[in-house]
Amino acid sequence: MDNLNRHIEHTLLKQDAGQDDFEKLFEEAKEHDFLGVCINPAYVKKAKEALKDTNTKVVTVIGFPLGANKTEVKAFETSCAVADGADEVDMVINVTALKDKDYDYVREDIKAVKIAAKEAPLKVILETDLLTKDEIKKACEICVEAKADFVKTSTGFVKNGVGAKAEDVKLMYETVSPYGLKVKASGSIRDKETALKMIEAGAERLGTSSGVKIVS
Repeated sequence: MDNLNRHIEHTLLKQDAGQDDFEKLFEEAKEHDFLGVCINPAYVKKAKEALKDTNTKVVTVIGFPLGANKTEVKAFETSCAVADGADEVDMVINVTALKDKDYDYVREDIKAVKIAAKEAPLKVILETDLLTKDEIKKACEICVEAKADFVKTSTGFVKNGVGAKAEDVKLMYETVSPYGLKVKASGSIRDKETALKMIEAGAERLGTSSGVKIVS
């Protein structure tokens, strides 16, 4: 695949990332013309400045990594991120509410972030490692109802988690694509073979810290 770089969101969400790590991330994104970088909200302004005059989007995460913040906090965090220049936002679903079948809460949680995101596309992280197939499907259906733009597999922060699985990506794609939503696969995508499997299964975007290795 010739344009694999334009599917990749080059990711740095490590808690102990330093200034040098961010500068390296931004330089690699420019060098390889990655579609986006994905960073924590505190670094959106830094990313926006570093990547001005490029085709690389600034993507940030909301309610990360647990998804258990109050809805009002997620919405406020989103507003701040967009004001700082975030082009897209990836929010973490409230997994507890989903598993407890409190679907109204999950839907309103997503809707509030969607409103706060304004024109910025919203991706909803389902944390597929923690869900059954039925729960993944239901979460996707709720994302359709809440008018999200993407569904996303994982944060990459689940202990002993597998991360993105092609079978989950396929299920997500089959559930949301008829309604115009897209899929982002993220978590444990570390080589080109895995990346291509995810795209073949239906992923439009890939979130990975191994972008350079994958395209090289």
